[in-house]
Amino acid sequence: MKNDSNRQKKKNGTTLAWLPVLALCAMAVAPAGAQLARKPSYYQQQNQPQPEGPAAQLVPRPAVPASLPALRSQGDFDTLARVYDAGTPMQLAHVLFAIDRQAKPARMHYIDTPRFQLHVRFLRDTRLTPNTVKREIDRNYLVPDRRFLFGTLSWQQNIGTFTYEFWEGDRLTVPLLREAEAQVKASFFAPVKFKTNSTLHERIAKEAGIDFVSQEALIREQPFLPMNLGTATGRVRIVNDASGLNALLPDDIAVLREVPINLPPVAGVLTERPSTALSHVNLLAKGWGIPNAYVRDAATVLKAHAGQWVALKVAASGYQLRRLSPEEIAALPPRAVRAAATGVLPGSKAAKPDLRETRLLPLASLRARHSVQCGSKAANLGAVLAAHIPSTTVPDGFCIPFAHYDRFMRSNGLAERIARMQQQPGFAGDPQVRQKALAQLRDEIVQWPVEPATAAAWRAAWQAQLGGGGVFVRSSSNSEDLPGFSGAGLYTTVPNVKTGDALELAVKKVWASVFNPEAWEARSAAGFGAESVLMGVFVQTAIDSTNAGVMITRDPFDAGHPHVTYISAKRGIGIRVVEGKRVAEQVMYSSWSKAIQVLSRSAEETALQLDKDGGVKEVPVEVGRHVLTDELVVRLAAVGAAVKRTFNAVDQDIEWATVGDKIVLLQARPYVERRR
Repeated sequence: MKNDSNRQKKKNGTTLAWLPVLALCAMAVAPAGAQLARKPSYYQQQNQPQPEGPAAQLVPRPAVPASLPALRSQGDFDTLARVYDAGTPMQLAHVLFAIDRQAKPARMHYIDTPRFQLHVRFLRDTRLTPNTVKREIDRNYLVPDRRFLFGTLSWQQNIGTFTYEFWEGDRLTVPLLREAEAQVKASFFAPVKFKTNSTLHERIAKEAGIDFVSQEALIREQPFLPMNLGTATGRVRIVNDASGLNALLPDDIAVLREVPINLPPVAGVLTERPSTALSHVNLLAKGWGIPNAYVRDAATVLKAHAGQWVALKVAASGYQLRRLSPEEIAALPPRAVRAAATGVLPGSKAAKPDLRETRLLPLASLRARHSVQCGSKAANLGAVLAAHIPSTTVPDGFCIPFAHYDRFMRSNGLAERIARMQQQPGFAGDPQVRQKALAQLRDEIVQWPVEPATAAAWRAAWQAQLGGGGVFVRSSSNSEDLPGFSGAGLYTTVPNVKTGDALELAVKKVWASVFNPEAWEARSAAGFGAESVLMGVFVQTAIDSTNAGVMITRDPFDAGHPHVTYISAKRGIGIRVVEGKRVAEQVMYSSWSKAIQVLSRSAEETALQLDKDGGVKEVPVEVGRHVLTDELVVRLAAVGAAVKRTFNAVDQDIEWATVGDKIVLLQARPYVERRR
């Protein structure tokens, strides 16, 4: 499909205007290929739906040799190349190669890639190694004295150069890489660079003195990154800054110039800045099952469609935006029906609270069953502590149960206040009216007095159990960290509280955050009535971490990769890791290939640390130093696997930090992903 802004397509007699955006190929690939800027796995390709109609008709290929010893022209390359995602930003033309090191001299085989698809097929079908068992083939990736070097040579359109690369799990050595470099450059017609696919490959390239392009550098040049695949129908709304978020409606497709920490329910999201898989916006998108993607210059590209109804599709290889016809707009279901589509997964609902428990419960006593008294966040952390995961700690704390919130709100007539608020003119239909009313209610809640005996009990537990030191006062409601509804970023955390008066105020701020506008909107879309939500509070010892982050115990871009752990990190306290404003350091570790792949490195010049007077402060940090070492990545992946086992093999979204040699665990919630 050509990018022509005047192009019109006719379908069933109706003229449909198409935006000149990134075309979708007939067969989409797994999104991990785009996220990792690498050739999609042919094994995955075999499991993808096959194209139908004209796209399925194979064009006969001229007779092509099984391999060539050299590629002396663009024509040679094109003859042997297979092309993934043709016509999209993810287009990748590539040729497999095998260097036979046993031949004297060593022999290069550039392989007819559409014909053989895999290195092993070439070896067997051409009788180079007709009877070799899989174990012997695998040695060619793992040992220095291997017979073959198996690689891929590709045209990288986003940087305008050819690269050659090896499987991420290939245990390359300096001599092997130097040999490959010499063979490729002697047999190829154009300049070519080594592309690294793991931190091991980067180290080997540096030791060998070989110029390379990193996976991270290629990802930075991509004009499109799919964060959550899916389709949506909605009205395009361009949001220039945070003030515009409050006007968003559930049937809007939000085009965000900044990546906010919170977002009300919408039909789809396109961001002008890349974020991470664990930004709150993306976790919400996954929980709601809506499409989400980074598109370079999105606001400019989509300006002509602002305020218009469109159909959006985000796929691994691109996105598609089509203006709806008047007939299609007229046929749309009512807004209430469309908004209901961003609800929770079937069977998920707010936990029914147990209000009989009024004691302050220490972390060591909490287990998963205490979620009905303290919320899943506090209860899950108690279960993690009880699991005694080696080389980890969990900062001590105590739970203020739902009963305290319920008693406080009842004594101040909350139910009646909510009823009056909802009866205000415009409250139901105007998000800005709701925003103003909810802000007023939060301000009132913070001013209401707490019973002296209750406040005294909080202070006593803080002094006796936690030594009266700095604490984080965190939300733990009955409407977050659920199997089908994460609630990420909806409620308030008050950091590094250091006095008794500040503790009382912080608890009320967390209680009041039940009425944060983003929490209200998300719960409304999920079907949680305001009367069903209660807030527990977890008071936890503050730690001044060196590094902090979040990890997911599977590949967030491809559910077919359970052996992958995704880790996102920044220096200092982890508040900024999920905010979305600055890209965190991101890596993926495979327990199968043992490879560590870098998606991005943190380039921040400052970090957050605890302030001696309370709260947090910004401090300068060494620029260019990696947050995650290989050793730490492997340890974190092992800890993540242990946490997953603790929760019956359900994939987890885990908040962690490091203090000295210890990995500190701060939260574990089910990883929620929904597709529609």
